[in-house]
Amino acid sequence: MERLNGKVAVVTGSTSGIGVGIAKLFAAEGAKVVVCGRREEKGQAVVDAIKAEGGEAYYHFMDITDTDCIEKLFADTAEKYGKIDVLVNNAANVALKDGRVDELTIEMWDKIFQSDMRGTFYATKCVLPYLEKNENGGSIINIGSMASCAGDLSSTAYACAKAGVDMLTKSTALQYGKKNIRCNCVRPGLIVTPDNDAHVPQVLKDIFLSNIMVNRYGCPEDIGHMCVYLASDESAYVTGQIVNVDGGLNSHVPTVAQFKELNSRTW
Repeated sequence: MERLNGKVAVVTGSTSGIGVGIAKLFAAEGAKVVVCGRREEKGQAVVDAIKAEGGEAYYHFMDITDTDCIEKLFADTAEKYGKIDVLVNNAANVALKDGRVDELTIEMWDKIFQSDMRGTFYATKCVLPYLEKNENGGSIINIGSMASCAGDLSSTAYACAKAGVDMLTKSTALQYGKKNIRCNCVRPGLIVTPDNDAHVPQVLKDIFLSNIMVNRYGCPEDIGHMCVYLASDESAYVTGQIVNVDGGLNSHVPTVAQFKELNSRTW
């Protein structure tokens, strides 16, 4: 398990949820991992778990809405390890209140875009000079959302922000590909984590499971494995891609779940 051996990887929002799964798998594959987020105690627990398995990691405070904080994260990482090879833009505030267009205030809209779009943009902007210094460039992996695939009854601002992440991915890939900097986006489906399991209503889980093409919900490691591939040299010819890791949720027409209940294949 040395697919990321020698690489230095920054995983934002890696003090909980999907970010933890990504950070641990990166470390298991040989990367030096920077665990970052606002909760130092949780972040240090992730670092300790990585070190207990023989990996290398350290915690750095980061607030995705604070540009000075983002700049310091990369400067300190480069000073500590001498380079940066991989950035995973995972940090986002999905807990912010969202709703229909008529329900959203401009303040709510701005807060969600500041966290989920502006933060991803600025982290990408700040890491580019470090990746450009590398002979083999580097890899930027944005964590998007299936919310950007189609309209929804709520989560309007969140979906719009994540759709922006999709286009930022393609623009970054196009503009910096000739410098050996790749950029891809991973869209998770329903990912049940130790942090959110108790807060996801069973009725919601049932709705998703009826539409997922496999027999389980997703877990952080499902996203982590895809990120390992996109961070590794195995994906050297992959850039500008939006990859759904959703158990097949977006692979079918929206009436499939209802037809399955009727034991019918068509109308």
